[in-house]
Amino acid sequence: MAELHLIKLSVGSESVESLKAFQEERLAVAGGLWHDTRMIPRRRGELLEGGSIYWVIKGLVQARQPLEDIEERSDDSGRSYARLVLRPGLLRVAPRRQRPFQGWRYLTAAQAPADLGETGDTLSEAPPEMLAELRELGLL
Repeated sequence: MAELHLIKLSVGSESVESLKAFQEERLAVAGGLWHDTRMIPRRRGELLEGGSIYWVIKGLVQARQPLEDIEERSDDSGRSYARLVLRPGLLRVAPRRQRPFQGWRYLTAAQAPADLGETGDTLSEAPPEMLAELRELGLL
């Protein structure tokens, strides 16, 4: 696994399923997946060595998605922004509480929550809030 990742709030998502539905629609309509963000990561090379974007949904880190590319672009007024090109498919991670923040942050491999495993795993089916609380209590 990569040594460096990004963490980002998924504004407007109610759940991993709602983020997945949004992305499936974009993929069908636009033929690709991306997330545009104002700030351009300076550590692009490190992020593209297997890095992911970790999605915060409803105050919990709940999923990750591998980064395929980071493109520097400009809008109609000449303002630069980054297009984070994403690999289709969300991987659930061990839910962890995350305070709100603006933009994105770097996340080291040591800070990143572990993947939950295959979809047949009973833990991946449990409500993320419950899993986060059980982890905080040291029961998982």
